[in-house]
Amino acid sequence: MKNFRQQQQRPKKNTLVIGRKAIIEAMQTGKQLERIYMQSTIHGETIDEIRKLADQHLVPINKVPVEKLNGFNISNHEGCVAIISKIQYQDLQNIISFIVDNGEVPLFLILDGITDIRNIGAIARSAFCFGVNAIVIPDKGVGALNEDAILTSAGALEKIPVCRVNSLMKTVDELHLNGIKVFASEMTAKKKLFELNLSEPCALVMGGEEHGVYPALMKICDEQFQIPMTGDFESLNVSVATGVILYEAMKQRLS
Repeated sequence: MKNFRQQQQRPKKNTLVIGRKAIIEAMQTGKQLERIYMQSTIHGETIDEIRKLADQHLVPINKVPVEKLNGFNISNHEGCVAIISKIQYQDLQNIISFIVDNGEVPLFLILDGITDIRNIGAIARSAFCFGVNAIVIPDKGVGALNEDAILTSAGALEKIPVCRVNSLMKTVDELHLNGIKVFASEMTAKKKLFELNLSEPCALVMGGEEHGVYPALMKICDEQFQIPMTGDFESLNVSVATGVILYEAMKQRLS
């Protein structure tokens, strides 16, 4: 059987930061990076500095073989290549304060472990259409918000605020401190989607299709819910499920 899986495009050279010193300088001057590809066998003081800065600026590091770096069709990469972010990440607390100051009811979407960029793009498109204030993603374990993801989102990823955080657990605590409830999608939950009060300040957690929401994260959420279905099938695609959930939230808020 042929593999019809869509292949990701190679990043354009003008979106790359090439070499160790260039990557360090980029982060020190505040340039937002989507992620850093680092040769798995390299080490040294500059590598330690890159790791430290990446941790401070929430930039994911992917350890890769040298063949991956050579695949960018560049020379003198010194074992490190970074991709400049097309998304300008926002601070979550700033977004919350802005929403409340404008008299709006917060609605956030949290993505946990969703790695397929086409799903992320489709989710962002639904989020923008159904009134989500911001999408929250972790700095690790999520698909890159690259040109392919933006294309799949029909440009929504460039219009809706995105917050990148180093801990979804701490994010839930921060939302709770701001009076925002957190609901997690779980297909075995007893509560039905339409039984939730989505007109109140809330955040919705969507997990990856393979493992769902991380158990520890699920535990600290206020409630779990499921989408009721009549067909005898395991579950919906995560982007489709997100669209259904967000439509229900919009419907409740409009009524």
